[in-house]
Amino acid sequence: MSKTETTQASVIDAKDLVLGRMASAVAKRLLNGEKIIIVNAEKAVISGKKLSIIKKHKEFLEVGHFRKGPLHPRRPDRIVKKVVRGMLPRRKPRGIEALKRLKVYIGLPEQFKDVEKTVIPEADATDLRGPYIKLSELARNIGWKE
Repeated sequence: MSKTETTQASVIDAKDLVLGRMASAVAKRLLNGEKIIIVNAEKAVISGKKLSIIKKHKEFLEVGHFRKGPLHPRRPDRIVKKVVRGMLPRRKPRGIEALKRLKVYIGLPEQFKDVEKTVIPEADATDLRGPYIKLSELARNIGWKE
């Protein structure tokens, strides 16, 4: 990715952002034509009790055949991308183009260290009153090997 591409794209730090709320905001911006880069995908949070979230995802992984599919993501960056994809009209040309404008990274790559991060205040996890789980913890429990 060149230096000019990073200046045109909005960089969002997913640290302590609620996954679903962040994904819906990102999907809207993608449909409006923005390029979005999400960093620190593994630090996003999912609200709810830890054990029930892990149990639900493990049950979901049993659906399908391991060779034929559907294949379910276990890496945090791919989980985030699939959540955003679910909020786009992915079988229509504008949804396909919108998904191409999204890049998701685990951690903070060197080229984005000095870039200003965009804030999504409605997705902030500090407003959560109940329990939550980090996406990295969920990914490890469903089979992600770092």
